[in-house]
Amino acid sequence: MTQARFTTDDGAALTLAGDGTRPGLVELVGSRARVSAVPTGEDGAWTVTLPLRAARWGGPELPLPSGAYRLRIDGADGSGESDTSEPSPPHAAEARLGTLRARIDGWSVRIDPPVDPAYDSGEGQDALERRYATRTARLENAVFFESFYGRNASCNPLAIDRELARRAPGVTRYWSVVDLSVAVPDGAIPVVEGSPEWWRARGAARLLVVNDWLRRRFSRRSGQIVLQTWHGTPLKRLALHRPGFDPRRMAAVVRESRRWNVLLAQNPYAARILGKAYAFLSRPVWVEGYPRNDVLVTGDGTATREALGIRPGERVLLYAPTWRDDRDEMVDFVDPAALAEAADAVVLVRGHSRTLQPGRDAEGPRVIDVTGFPDTSLLLLAADGLITDYSSVMFDFSVTGKPMYFLVPDMEHYRGELRGFYFDLAAHAPGPVVRTQDELVAALAADPAEHAARYDQWREKFNARDDGHAAERVVARILDQGYIETA
Repeated sequence: MTQARFTTDDGAALTLAGDGTRPGLVELVGSRARVSAVPTGEDGAWTVTLPLRAARWGGPELPLPSGAYRLRIDGADGSGESDTSEPSPPHAAEARLGTLRARIDGWSVRIDPPVDPAYDSGEGQDALERRYATRTARLENAVFFESFYGRNASCNPLAIDRELARRAPGVTRYWSVVDLSVAVPDGAIPVVEGSPEWWRARGAARLLVVNDWLRRRFSRRSGQIVLQTWHGTPLKRLALHRPGFDPRRMAAVVRESRRWNVLLAQNPYAARILGKAYAFLSRPVWVEGYPRNDVLVTGDGTATREALGIRPGERVLLYAPTWRDDRDEMVDFVDPAALAEAADAVVLVRGHSRTLQPGRDAEGPRVIDVTGFPDTSLLLLAADGLITDYSSVMFDFSVTGKPMYFLVPDMEHYRGELRGFYFDLAAHAPGPVVRTQDELVAALAADPAEHAARYDQWREKFNARDDGHAAERVVARILDQGYIETA
């Protein structure tokens, strides 16, 4: 018999006690994280404590990401596939542990954000929304940041946060996070989405800096400013420009864009497209380059390579495809292990932020799945070459001047049925456009100088303002406009 209980003595943990043969290893395995421990004691009376916290990529130890996990005892997990005599599953238990909520039922473990159950319901959220919409307290000299719906603290909001912390250290900085597994910048305050603290901070901050749609109910107070940084120069059509006429989508786009006061664009091309796609035609658009790309000019990838365990001198290829509207998980057009062998390289696999929660990490020799890595810009800095398809990451990686390769086996389907393009990628791509992995391997062995002229034209059009000082300019405008106070 195996007993389970949750403890908080030294941080959130799951303790198991068994009266059978002592296992050699106990693991808790999720799609993007796992923890393990070796039991102590003797046969007939063993115990093991699994910390519900983990450190990844050399970062701080944080609570496990929310989601479903599977308990494995010496490889057994209730699937019936173990060669050993499978132990009995633990009895059900659950607890709220401060940094998370957890429950176990047999071999299944569920980790949830630490939102009070009283509020983690439709009725509870309705009450918080009503309080948020009718608040009357004075605005706080604070900034509310959100990046990719709280899945990480990254992108343009992160770069703006860092510069604001330097220029105006007295300003309070809140970060919206899906749970406390998301690392926030030093000095910032994480607020878990849906919690009373999240609703309060969202309604009290004078400035909101976001890079995607504002979800849930949003009601802007007098004096409150929303800076929409967006998250990439568009190749694929978006918002009002997407294929097909959908009145509900069009109404949602217009409603969303009316929530913004200022829009940030990487370049004049993006400013024109985003302004029209979101009907954002009579309000300010700041064309200042992308703050998230400053590090591509001022930094180097040594620390990131070390954090990923990559040896000095290794060739590093980053595979970063965009998401597809007709699937939840990342596309499988590349066999990363075979690519690593054929190209004699370490292959980093980076799924889109929308595929972070669905799917599982890619595995294989010299393959590192970095979908959960908190900052894409640092991966771009560490890579020697980028393999992508229609992702806006192409407009960021070109800041580095390093080779790019475009693997597009579904181009006709994507262009004709899913999204459509603003320009002909094949005619303007600053690197080889290929359809198969074999073609990709051949392109990786070719001289990238063949595409130098296109690459120069590309950078002149899209990266003229990506000079390493974009965050400085954006924060200077924030302060000049009086959106926040420096003292």
